[in-house]
Amino acid sequence: MTKVENKDFWVFVETDTAGKAKNVGLELLNPGRRLADGQGGRLAAVIIGGHVDEAVKSAAEHGADMVIAVEGKEFAHYTTDAYTKVMCELVDKYHPATILIGATNNGRDMGPRIACRLQTGLTADCTALDLDADTGNMVWTRPAFGGNLMASIVCPSHRPQLGTVRPGVFKKTEPTAGRTVEVIREDLHVSPEAIRTELLETICEVADEAVDLESAEIIVAGGRGVGGPAGFAPLKELAQALGATLGASRAAVDAGWISHVYQIGQTGKTVAPKLYIACGISGAIQHLTGVSDAKCIVAINKDPQAPIFDVADYGVVGDVQEIVPLLTEAIRKNRST
Repeated sequence: MTKVENKDFWVFVETDTAGKAKNVGLELLNPGRRLADGQGGRLAAVIIGGHVDEAVKSAAEHGADMVIAVEGKEFAHYTTDAYTKVMCELVDKYHPATILIGATNNGRDMGPRIACRLQTGLTADCTALDLDADTGNMVWTRPAFGGNLMASIVCPSHRPQLGTVRPGVFKKTEPTAGRTVEVIREDLHVSPEAIRTELLETICEVADEAVDLESAEIIVAGGRGVGGPAGFAPLKELAQALGATLGASRAAVDAGWISHVYQIGQTGKTVAPKLYIACGISGAIQHLTGVSDAKCIVAINKDPQAPIFDVADYGVVGDVQEIVPLLTEAIRKNRST
């Protein structure tokens, strides 16, 4: 689709099997609001699911100007065929200028399929969004070359512009309870024959895969300085004492010391906790980009010249394996009194 005059911004609001809006879609309504206002367009939330009423309400309360909703039993569970077909039909009807999609497993699957069918570009795993108001071109920023630099990408000749954005990069706005907006309910359906996959069974996530770093308020993260897999044991105890979530740097994950689901940084999760305790993490730019929105950073590192101290609110120079157990003991003692 070549460039058109429509200036509307769409945010795909993904839902879970219960019909509740996932956080990343509501998060994207925040930058979507800014971008739509900057170009003089409307902000629409697009919702597809088996039950959409709760998600429609959430999208309205978090700032959408309008909601385009598609409901049907074939959409109760995400399938590439059904969701891609419906999204492309909606785009052909309404011609949005830009579509923002959360970089979830489903979003990363659907985004390229839509881009291919619509013959437009897609920028994946974005960490920043901007707009050239004069041209209407989005400026998508994402890590490149293994996170060693940031690339700014534009799609000047085709519409809609598509981008997937990592969860946790943006924060949800405070909801306005009872806010009502225009809701367009499209009666679109996909025949069973057109859906080439079938959900046979849902398997509960194992503990490692259930790590929710994006919404954690306190994170205790370890890096190369913990020394090995066993070095995460005292960090886990500290996290337990604080009611925190465990995290890790890319160096620790690449070394095989801990699962990749704990990875924080440009090539991992982007987080914004109230408290971030960095244990044995040097502070490479790729890692710091992932924690730049943390309210308070406490760094523990035996190297007084480590870059992490340049951004830390509080710094402790010393051996992680000596300091962390002392910190855990002090916290437990304080909480018991």
